[in-house]
Amino acid sequence: MIFSWSTSLLHNPLMQLRMAGLVALSVAVTSCQRPVETPPPAVPDSPHSDNIEEVVATPDVLTLIYSRSPVTLNPHLATGFQDFEAARIVYEPLASYGPDGKLIPILAAKLPSLENGDVSEDGLSVTWRLQETLRWSDGEPLTAKDVVFTYKFITNPAVAAVTAQYYRDIESIKAEDDHTVKITFKQPIASWQTPFTGLNGLILPEHLFKEFNNRKAREAPANFQPVGTGPYRYLTKANDRLLFAPNELYRQPGGNFKRVEILGDVPPYVAARDVLRDGTADFAHNIQLESAALVDLVQTGETGTLMLTFGSQVERIMLNFADPNRETEAKERASQKFPHPILKDLRVRQAIDYGIDRQAIVVQLYGDLGKPTSQLLVAPNPSEENPITYKHDVETARALLEEAGWVDSDGDGIRDRNNQPLQLIFQTSIGTIRQATQNLVKEQLAEIGIDILIERVRAEDFFSADPDQTRSINHFYADMQEYAIGNDIPDPIIYMGWWTCDNIAALSNNWQKPNNARYCDPAYDELWEAARGERDAAKRNDLFRQMERKLADDVAVLPIVHRALSNAVSDRITGYTFTSWDASTWDIANWRPVEPTTETETEATSADAPTDEEPENNGPAKAPEAEVPVKETESDNTVDSTPGEEKTTKPDESAAAE
Repeated sequence: MIFSWSTSLLHNPLMQLRMAGLVALSVAVTSCQRPVETPPPAVPDSPHSDNIEEVVATPDVLTLIYSRSPVTLNPHLATGFQDFEAARIVYEPLASYGPDGKLIPILAAKLPSLENGDVSEDGLSVTWRLQETLRWSDGEPLTAKDVVFTYKFITNPAVAAVTAQYYRDIESIKAEDDHTVKITFKQPIASWQTPFTGLNGLILPEHLFKEFNNRKAREAPANFQPVGTGPYRYLTKANDRLLFAPNELYRQPGGNFKRVEILGDVPPYVAARDVLRDGTADFAHNIQLESAALVDLVQTGETGTLMLTFGSQVERIMLNFADPNRETEAKERASQKFPHPILKDLRVRQAIDYGIDRQAIVVQLYGDLGKPTSQLLVAPNPSEENPITYKHDVETARALLEEAGWVDSDGDGIRDRNNQPLQLIFQTSIGTIRQATQNLVKEQLAEIGIDILIERVRAEDFFSADPDQTRSINHFYADMQEYAIGNDIPDPIIYMGWWTCDNIAALSNNWQKPNNARYCDPAYDELWEAARGERDAAKRNDLFRQMERKLADDVAVLPIVHRALSNAVSDRITGYTFTSWDASTWDIANWRPVEPTTETETEATSADAPTDEEPENNGPAKAPEAEVPVKETESDNTVDSTPGEEKTTKPDESAAAE
């Protein structure tokens, strides 16, 4: 559907000026998002660092800026959204999801279907057929063996790939010839399109990674000097930038810029200012600022547009079902063996839910960049029948706490029981909106007699996959924690599986599984298993809604805000289309300058790109540039199949948590 702003929004100065809406709503669950990214806190008065000051916008160079710097260019070992965004410039999947949630063939010659016989009628197998002229940027052919190898790499426990959960239903995979791959599943499933699609399906070159399909996976040189099939090839890192040049072996005209530069560790305010007001950069990823700061930039800026995509990202507060302070004999904290002494009581969890004013959080902090919600499944299609709705009700919250035995016996405003104060530790990553949210929640819960102690954690630690990082969201040594996540593909089966008992993060799995709340209910697991194998679209959709309803009834998670992906884009570029189901750079082949580039090609031998670090095989001359449709500020987002704050990824949450 075409999104139209309401009259009230038109009176908002942020909406009146330069904000374009690209809203990915309503995708049917049946046809089957991107860790969460949490930018550093905005510092409006912060000066550019030296490397940021050197940014000069030219028609030949596309400058992309992020709140964090890429750590690796191997998407299956990604540490956050920034790694996926950079890797997507080079690597490609067999297919991906457009703004409407429908699959689009990329490396595949065509999409499998029941009609063409490539999806088996029994739901046990799918056959993918590759384009026959694909080549890696070093000249080697891409074949079905690379697809098979990618599967082996991802599913090797020694590799500990962050995308492994998307491949667990596969029984076997076989290269039937150089261009045909057959996948057989362990049981009939509806989500045959999950493996090898979207951000979690990027194909790796076997000839560069086969010696590193083991515990040395993170030492592979190709993690930092990738060879892919995308429209640009990696050059080098210079002056804190990652540099890319057109891939002359790309299968179609593309690479409309002589060079692409990625600059990370840019504070959100500076990033937005560079694109919207100063015109010194072309793209800034997912600007997360309080709405008042953005209003100023939008009002004073004349060089860019803020594009909003409402996908699947939901800011939520997780409640710990385990005691974060008690240890097992193996010294494991927050173990499922020991229920949380306070939050195990449903009435306390319900009181917290009633006590939080989502509308106030959105109005004061997000403005038009967020919507209050109590739903987990906000995309592709939020439930229209019997939707889950929130109600801020202080009196009901107080009554529930009284019923649970929590009273203010000494008149200090904090409830207590058996001489224990009702005090909870609330942690999240460092970021302007996150800290403001913590403060509001603290104030709101104080009204019902709950004392909130605030802890703030560096994003690198909070979203860390390191088993030794005890401040990570999977260790969860607090009572409450906040981050954003959502289904990063239209089909939410993997996402909803994060609340199953088998997915509890624990010492036994090095805290690599995504159920960090330690919620466990066999009845929920039964619903998930039923949805996993259900091939009838309507019945499957109903099972997802039952799961969502059960999580709400159990107060297993507190959805707070449906967040927009807010990309700042320069007015000097066009051809881009943002989707909720892939990286912002997914269609970078189509991005091009509004004004033609100069005839003089920027040489990779400049001071920023030493020739001794470029790939040796440059391939044939680049094909002429193709016409690409101009930028659209609105998109048809009607979707018939079922995102993240930032795509900070931790193991088994892929690109979903921010």
